[in-house]
Amino acid sequence: MRVSTSEMFNVANRGIGNANAAMVKTQQQLSTGLRVLTPSDDPVAATKIMQLNENIARISQFGKNINSAENDLQLEETTLNGVLSLIQRMQEISIQAGNTATLTASDYLALASEVDARLDEMLNLVNTRNANGDYIFAGYKGSTQPFERLGEGQFEYRGDDGQKFVKISESVKIAVSDNGKALFMDLASANPTIRTRISSANTSNPPIGISVGQVVDQDAYNAFYPADMAVSFNADSAVTPPAKNFTVTNRATGEVLLANHPFVSGHAIEVAGVSFSIVGEPKSGLPAVAATRPFGVDAPVAFPFDFSPPNDETFEVNVDGRVESFVLDANVTSTADLATILNSVGNGNAAKLANLGISVDATGFRMPAGVNFTVQSGSANINGVMGIDTVAGSASSNGVIAKVGDQAFIEATDNQDILLTLARLSDAMKNVTNNSESKMILKGVVDSTLINLSNSQTRILENVSQLGARFNTVESTKELHLDTELVSKEVLSELQDLDYAEAASRLSKQELILQAAQSTFVRISQLSLFDRL
Repeated sequence: MRVSTSEMFNVANRGIGNANAAMVKTQQQLSTGLRVLTPSDDPVAATKIMQLNENIARISQFGKNINSAENDLQLEETTLNGVLSLIQRMQEISIQAGNTATLTASDYLALASEVDARLDEMLNLVNTRNANGDYIFAGYKGSTQPFERLGEGQFEYRGDDGQKFVKISESVKIAVSDNGKALFMDLASANPTIRTRISSANTSNPPIGISVGQVVDQDAYNAFYPADMAVSFNADSAVTPPAKNFTVTNRATGEVLLANHPFVSGHAIEVAGVSFSIVGEPKSGLPAVAATRPFGVDAPVAFPFDFSPPNDETFEVNVDGRVESFVLDANVTSTADLATILNSVGNGNAAKLANLGISVDATGFRMPAGVNFTVQSGSANINGVMGIDTVAGSASSNGVIAKVGDQAFIEATDNQDILLTLARLSDAMKNVTNNSESKMILKGVVDSTLINLSNSQTRILENVSQLGARFNTVESTKELHLDTELVSKEVLSELQDLDYAEAASRLSKQELILQAAQSTFVRISQLSLFDRL
């Protein structure tokens, strides 16, 4: 068979190329230490290697999550232990403060000074941040400071009820935070108590402030509980001579508990067993402008007309949906007669006026509270003597209801947060005097404080126990991941790691094959008939 020169070169080229490719692949295996470089090298092993690498990557991420969880849990545990130490010191001070027989007002001021310092320390602890700058007791609102001081002894929680979780395995999530509301705010109080706050709608500048407040008569307050109180500043003209004054009402029902009381900044206000004080210059309210409908406002009056029975006639007055029917049952010769008939007790008109809050004199109708009203459902005869269109209905339009000024609220609650507990203890010690009544009030505050601190301590200890359980979960999961990772890496090594001795031997053989192919090609490529002549 004759072999063409081009075919001879093609065969030699393929042989040398294949030998060279095999040697290059072996060299790559030796340089990387891997047996399987591409899926085509071993499809079954390549699939298993991919699965194992994904599993090891997940374990690595879970390991990072576990380290983060451990750091957060350790920080929370350290912080709560600090809070517990503070509570213990406050219990010692409370017990000391209960010795009312020997301590003087100046002694209590010294104790209150330490309570204030510890309160600042407590506020700093409950606003602790982690390494990422997130507040650990703010729930999901990690960037929001959870506890903010609003005023003297007043604090507000601005986080939420959330709890952050971190996934530490395919099936396990661990809580790495606790919201401050559950830990430090929603704590059972020894007795029904109060929270004080200023209305956000107030307009005084600078804003008024309100004290933390004390329940000074528990029985009286228990009778009022669970209603809230509203302190509203009235128009100065509500008292004589005109001056700052306020009214305290049941916030839900509007029942007046203390009416038009003169205001003195910083002076104690006592109502329904509660004592508190407001400081500053509150914005006064605006007085009501009476609504009026004078006789003759729609047409001239026409006298006389005798409404005596059986000619008596009726009309209605509508005040904000409340309607009363009035009777004219006597001879009318002047507007003074109209006023007399409408103020008569015998025909029931007087009681109806009182029910609507309307008064009548010789000039016409008047609503002192400023609520506009309508005179309606009358007749042509009534129109004539009143000069008011009672057939079509005649409404006042000049009435203006009184507007309250600044407000403060005393809200009922059956729980008391740890910050408020300490603030209330400090306030009671600062205001104690050297008399038995004052010290008796302080004794009640001290007793409540000890119970509230004990409730706080119990809540925090329960949470510390939960932290211990979380630590155990994290530790056991971490050990499981380490074992799983070790086994996975061993199997992965068996599948993908190179046998260096075998590869080195194979490389030597492939080099020999390449050299032989090259030498053979050189010999064959030089063959010619001229070499045989």
